[in-house]
Amino acid sequence: MDERLREDFPIDWEEDGYVSRREFFKFMTVASGGLALGSLGLAAWSRGRREGISFEPKRIARLDALAPGSSLAFNFPRETDICLLVRRPDGALSAFSRRCTHLSCPVDYQADKDRLYCPCHNGAFSAEDGSVLQGPPPHPLPAITLEVRDGEVWATGVRHAKVRS
Repeated sequence: MDERLREDFPIDWEEDGYVSRREFFKFMTVASGGLALGSLGLAAWSRGRREGISFEPKRIARLDALAPGSSLAFNFPRETDICLLVRRPDGALSAFSRRCTHLSCPVDYQADKDRLYCPCHNGAFSAEDGSVLQGPPPHPLPAITLEVRDGEVWATGVRHAKVRS
């Protein structure tokens, strides 16, 4: 051992435990495998969250109070989450988040075109499934799952559509 090195680094060299190259690569392999498994677990967990989330049901309106071709704004699941219930011209019900997926401008229902329209950047979504019809929105609108109970419309959860690639 070089004397100058011993002077610059005053360590008790005889008692110092050396790590062999084999031990170092074994540690790196185990650590890399752990990180890879952790990444796969997070990816699987995040994919599962997109399927849908249930919340405490919330009554929105009486079904007979909604005429075909009309809409009603409501908040779900929190008071700050703005949503839109739509009764389409054929009588079918659908509900979506009112925040455009482009820049979060509020969307409105256009009954004559049976679509949800974002006036900020001319974006449009299908009133049937929330998919993007035109404009810059990158993703479909999150859908609110609905149930009709004894003539009343209830919101029960939020479902994020899969993004087409």
